[in-house]
Amino acid sequence: MPYIPHTESDVQQMLASIGVSSIEQLFDEIPAALKLKELHDIPEALPEMQVTRLMQERASQDAGLICFAGGGAYEHHIPAPVWEIAARGEFYSAYTPYQAEASQGTLQLIYEYQSMMTRLLKMDASNASLYDGASALAEAVLMAVRANRRSKSRKILVPASLHPVYLEVCRTIVQGQSIELEQIAIDEQRGTIDPESLNRFSGSDIAALVIPQPNYFGMLESVDALSNWAHENGALVIAQVNPLAMALLTPPGDWGEKGADIACGEGQPLGVPLSSGGPYFGFMCCRQDYIRQMPGRIVGQTVDLEGKRGFTLTLQAREQHIRRSKATSNICTNQGLMVTAATIYMALMGGEGLQRVAQSCHANLLELRSALEQVDGVEFPFSGYHFHELAYRTRKSSAEVLEAFEREGILGGVSLRNNTSDDRTLLVCTTEMRNSDDIRHYVAVLEQILRGE
Repeated sequence: MPYIPHTESDVQQMLASIGVSSIEQLFDEIPAALKLKELHDIPEALPEMQVTRLMQERASQDAGLICFAGGGAYEHHIPAPVWEIAARGEFYSAYTPYQAEASQGTLQLIYEYQSMMTRLLKMDASNASLYDGASALAEAVLMAVRANRRSKSRKILVPASLHPVYLEVCRTIVQGQSIELEQIAIDEQRGTIDPESLNRFSGSDIAALVIPQPNYFGMLESVDALSNWAHENGALVIAQVNPLAMALLTPPGDWGEKGADIACGEGQPLGVPLSSGGPYFGFMCCRQDYIRQMPGRIVGQTVDLEGKRGFTLTLQAREQHIRRSKATSNICTNQGLMVTAATIYMALMGGEGLQRVAQSCHANLLELRSALEQVDGVEFPFSGYHFHELAYRTRKSSAEVLEAFEREGILGGVSLRNNTSDDRTLLVCTTEMRNSDDIRHYVAVLEQILRGE
């Protein structure tokens, strides 16, 4: 799309044509108290040459560091064909057009994506993606309140082991709809939800329980017991999961006796690069019973008048198709290009390939933990089972340790100073990208840091 600037004369001419005196007058229905007087922390405009240099400097910060950081975004190997295909002109503008049926190729790709996600998560239906994992969780909470017709409550139980950014985004989105997010404490020894701690809510009217798997601390929750408790007490189960881990762990559709009702999460591990934080995509699946409450695009398979296979958008309860107040969501666009890459990635890897990647991630974590156990001054705050992330504590502050790691060319992990009782705990991650040499180097550098060298 070309950039066509408007001169001040152009602007005044257009305003005169519609009979208003200023651009601000077009927005006079917005109360003055809601308008920002000025934008803080926004730098002054720069010339194109300086902007280019700044962006190159920012991009260079991602290069050359050995990544042991996770916390919701992970460095995985992406096979070369993934973005060679996704970046082709046919896919590069992969956002579903508004006359969707005229773009059968894009619709078929999304249909294949939905099919793969439902198989991976053992759920009945999938949408065509959402913005990211955090907003996907918020949409799942809104959906659960609508879908749980047995509940008159707008209360959602969320554990302290949930990703803190997900909790913050979710609260921001749902608080305006009088939805209460009640945080439940975790077992400080295990870093997970204690199923017995939920007994104080037994008999209460709860709309849904959020269960992260793995949780933010890398620990594996007792999903069967938690899911059964929720269903026995009339609450829906929202599974917030790492999709790659689901190739190895029990998928949400098989949790407990009935399975999860809604599954959501961040799709970045499926062929999407870190890219300094985005763009990524959120995924959402659900049981067939609740498909009409699921936000976003859903692609269905059908036949045309000649009996030929075709694809179409179906169950379109989006704000662009019905009255805004009746829509399942008002922010339910899909991340078409990211989903294209994820579909290609899953097709290339297959079920066996995804499982091998997950096994490699876990095996590397076991190797790292074994090595860390030999380091004087390292403690593990949580006992239990992990997937590919692990929390450990040292006698030095997490900020000091991470800065020292970075000087050695290593992203040493993520600080948990806002999530634990002290500021000495780190969350470290291993994916299939790490090898034994990386792990030995990491541990050697940590020993050096703790000796004060």
